Amino acid sequence: MDLKKISELLTELDLEKRRRYIKEEFQAYGLALAEELNDWKNKSLYIRLAKQYPRELLEKARYFIKDQSPGKIKSKARLFMWKLKELREKEAKNEPFSKKGSFFQKSSSQKG
Repeated sequence: MDLKKISELLTELDLEKRRRYIKEEFQAYGLALAEELNDWKNKSLYIRLAKQYPRELLEKARYFIKDQSPGKIKSKARLFMWKLKELREKEAKNEPFSKKGSFFQKSSSQKG
């Protein structure tokens, strides 16, 4: 996986008005994702996803969208979110004791 510099992402996006507001790489990635999915009104959702989820998970969902034929897809954004949910569920099944919300963490923090 190739991580790009913020400046490279910004030149690809042509976001002259918003360039000064982007400070982090995940913000630029989220905006690029919103543009690619033609869902600019939910750009904050994609920025949040880019911040919270591993990039490889988002990239798998993104490449799934790219592999589909354009005539079959009604909404790229809906298909992306469906695939992301499916990948997250698959990942959760593979890791039965995840770091967040595990039984052992709750019991140790409730002692005091």
